[in-house]
Amino acid sequence: MVRQGKFSRKTNETDINLFLNLDGNKRIDISTGIGFFDHMLTLFAFHGNLDFNILAKGDLEVDDHHLIEDAGILIGKALKELLGEKKGIKRYSSVFLPMDEALAFIVIDISDRSYLLFEGEFNKDKVGNFSTDMVEEFFRAIALNAGITMHLKIMYGKNDHHKIEALFKGFGRAIKEAISIDDSISGVLSTKGVL
Repeated sequence: MVRQGKFSRKTNETDINLFLNLDGNKRIDISTGIGFFDHMLTLFAFHGNLDFNILAKGDLEVDDHHLIEDAGILIGKALKELLGEKKGIKRYSSVFLPMDEALAFIVIDISDRSYLLFEGEFNKDKVGNFSTDMVEEFFRAIALNAGITMHLKIMYGKNDHHKIEALFKGFGRAIKEAISIDDSISGVLSTKGVL
């Protein structure tokens, strides 16, 4: 089963092109114009064992909101399309991920029910040129467009960089586990027979 493809999203505010391979080998190429976001997406793809190439341009002269949210929308849509009927996937995963003094907890259910519960606070408005309030917006965009139930919680931490990094790394690991194929699963992992 081939689970890879090219995706794009073009609006009056952003122009984003994505190649995603769910069964990749960490071939990663990212350029969004937001250095910290590039770093976080690299960590997500690396720990998710994905091939992930994204070229994103947007109205950064306004702020980073449109580009980060639209990237989340596109990543969510790509995940949904590539997973198709979700036959054989493990569906669930949960990860505790430490980053120095910070600890994040990530739980996902690839259920075709979109929901985000996000708990976390940041000390600063920005890390580099990345607005910390966009962390929740990015993950909400993925959840809504991928049909994933996501519970993300920053358990504790002081450094905003570390807290955000723990979330992105943990989300990569959670995705890797939940989308993996389990040969013992016949069809989809649901008593309903569909997800």
